[in-house]
Amino acid sequence: MTPLERPAEVGSREFFTEAEAAEYETIALEVFLKQNSFTEEAAISGEFVEGLWVEGRTIVPTRRTSLIVGPTGRVPSFTPEAQRRAAARAAARKADRKDGPEDRPVGERCLYFSPSGPPMLPAIGYNSNYEILQTPTHVAIRIEMGGAFRTIPLDGRPHVSDRIRPWHGDSRGRWEGDTLVVETTNFNDKRELRGSSDRLRLVERFRRVDKDTLLYEFTAEDPTTWTAPWTAEVPMRTMDGLLYEFACHEANYSMANVLKGARFTEAEARRQ
Repeated sequence: MTPLERPAEVGSREFFTEAEAAEYETIALEVFLKQNSFTEEAAISGEFVEGLWVEGRTIVPTRRTSLIVGPTGRVPSFTPEAQRRAAARAAARKADRKDGPEDRPVGERCLYFSPSGPPMLPAIGYNSNYEILQTPTHVAIRIEMGGAFRTIPLDGRPHVSDRIRPWHGDSRGRWEGDTLVVETTNFNDKRELRGSSDRLRLVERFRRVDKDTLLYEFTAEDPTTWTAPWTAEVPMRTMDGLLYEFACHEANYSMANVLKGARFTEAEARRQ
């Protein structure tokens, strides 16, 4: 339930008291719906019943008021270039074109989902789970939301050519004591993090703090987007059970239906 950015009403406080955290959790679903612009009717209808569509949510154990660390707890301000990109993206969303699948959002096309990262941030409702496989030479992260894999070499090889731009970027890992440090570059320009460009550079840190907790931290840097780098941390808990296949492409009837609906609307307009 901890938001990425610190709510304005919290001010500059980085941590809740124990009592405040307990109170916040009692209204967790209400806060969740408000933060993500879901309607009260959705909650009443049972669409977001916890355990059905919404995974159980709590304040992070550190009782942080935001996942972003530091005095402001917020993403730094945009550069002028980022403001222009944001305006162009907003105009594209408003246009809501449906001429072909290329006009549709990447999630609608089953190409990329933001929880798959990097960075690995909780999903809005469900599938916020990962399976981490470790060998002496690689770390692989299986992502429940979207069903993707990240494969991270640990052997010191350089990043791939700047011309190669995967959905999840190009990751290289190394150990610093008991902390796995992963640097990712080479992002493509079809996905973004809070308005980022393909110049985004991420440094992730994974450290096991006890047998049931993995502390995940990342720092995002993009001089074309933000006026300063910013850092967030997410304590991850172990879970029982399996990750199941996310068969998005195989069941993506909505894409065809969106385009068919647009053609039907156009035909109706021509007949009038």
